[in-house]
Amino acid sequence: MSTLKIDDDYHLYYELYQGRPDHPWLIFLHEGLGSVAQWRNFPEQLCRKTSCPGLVYDRIGHGRSTSLRSKRTIHYLHEAALWELPRVLSALIPDHPFILIGHSDGGSISLILGAEQPANLRGIITEAAHVFVEPVTLEGIRGAADTFSRETQTKLHQHHGDKTVDLFTAWSATWLQPWFSFWNIEYLLPAIQVPLLALQGRDDHYGTPAQVEAIVAGTAGRATPIMMEDCGHAPHLEFPELTLDLMSCFVNRIRGLG
Repeated sequence: MSTLKIDDDYHLYYELYQGRPDHPWLIFLHEGLGSVAQWRNFPEQLCRKTSCPGLVYDRIGHGRSTSLRSKRTIHYLHEAALWELPRVLSALIPDHPFILIGHSDGGSISLILGAEQPANLRGIITEAAHVFVEPVTLEGIRGAADTFSRETQTKLHQHHGDKTVDLFTAWSATWLQPWFSFWNIEYLLPAIQVPLLALQGRDDHYGTPAQVEAIVAGTAGRATPIMMEDCGHAPHLEFPELTLDLMSCFVNRIRGLG
């Protein structure tokens, strides 16, 4: 079991995938209730398909990493992007070029770090990312909270153990707070200059195409939008082969740009 100590209070669980040393690293950032295990074998498959090395880790409060120690605020995604993620990168892949691949919350985290213009960042792939709060997002979260049954807890407990209830509560309660409706990161999109691929399912119950439209219109670099038909919130699980093809084409193009 590989763990990284990022300060005296927190340890993060991570996994690495081998690839060619002259290729950029692929950094996988999971969704709001996600973990390393919930990516299944998708990261390994994409690394194999592109010959890129890869890194996937459990954020604080998720999977096999340290539990949450404090209540989340409106800045929790910024904290994950600007405090937690840079520590992971500097400790595990210092001075290496990398591409961020973020699903849902992980996509928003990727955009926030991208706006900081890290020297080694080569591109960003977002999958069902949010840049503002929509009514459909809140409806989806309320529905998940209303049906947080023993069955759902058991399913999540397989990945998060004793942290399951605290993690679910932190996720749902934060998004459903009245003050969180003001969360918006559209202002930082113009600072993102690297190439970007924005994927989203047409039937995503947590977001509308307006999220992808805002990302593509707002970023300064070349951004490609792809709406996937008959697909919900997790394209990499619902249409893994298509998603692998789309992402690998993007990664290979970035790699060709040097």
